[in-house]
Amino acid sequence: MANVSNDTNLIVFDADCIFCSGFARFMAKHDRKAGFRFVSARSGLGRSLYERHGLDPDALETNIVIFNGRAYTKMASFAASMKSLGRPWSLLAVVNLLPVSVANWIYDRIARNRYAFGKRSCPLPSSELKDRLID
Repeated sequence: MANVSNDTNLIVFDADCIFCSGFARFMAKHDRKAGFRFVSARSGLGRSLYERHGLDPDALETNIVIFNGRAYTKMASFAASMKSLGRPWSLLAVVNLLPVSVANWIYDRIARNRYAFGKRSCPLPSSELKDRLID
């Protein structure tokens, strides 16, 4: 299992989910300053990160975004990652204005239905993502 320091910006994502892997590819392409690295949630490191943050590694109900030493889940993970990209993408962090319960309700609806759009049918990782994939 790869060793990751506490100051590494990470995105732990479900590589079998078309939305999650698309999100990881998007971040790898547009992330110019945060230097995110990527970890498959199903890997040994991904599973241990889920456990470390009090999440069930078998449920994969959320991405984990670790940015500047802080872990974010659900809609907060999306907002933190968009904010890290700068303009124009940082404007999408407006989801933080929603009450947490509403934002997470929306996130949970998408997460629960994500495989209906294509489990295990994701394209191969982009070269930008492959170069930054830890485990």
